[in-house]
Amino acid sequence: MLFDGASLVLYMCGITVYVANIVKGLRVVTDGSYGLDPSGKPIEADASKDGAAMVMGRDDSLRVLAASNTILAVILMGVLILQAGQWYAQTREDAEIDEFRMQDEKKAMAKAQGAGGEKAKVDGKKNK
Repeated sequence: MLFDGASLVLYMCGITVYVANIVKGLRVVTDGSYGLDPSGKPIEADASKDGAAMVMGRDDSLRVLAASNTILAVILMGVLILQAGQWYAQTREDAEIDEFRMQDEKKAMAKAQGAGGEKAKVDGKKNK
């Protein structure tokens, strides 16, 4: 359950990164509308405390897109690692369960052989 939950959280983070950064970045790169609104007018830059403009240019947009792709790749690798960990844990659990069953069967057989041997000895004494 822990592996599934963590995988789901990572997968949702991946979807968020994809929708929030990659899709928007690809639209901007495809249109070539760096710092432009949909009508083609320049976006009025919000002035920060220093009075500097906060419009992302072509280089910054491509850097954000590249960083988002890297982050998405790391997130998806995390999902794969968690799923491989779940598979390994399940395999180990199945092997241990099989081992415990074999031990129980050996104990039951030893107990049955011991009880059968004692019964034969008792029957042998009665026949004499």
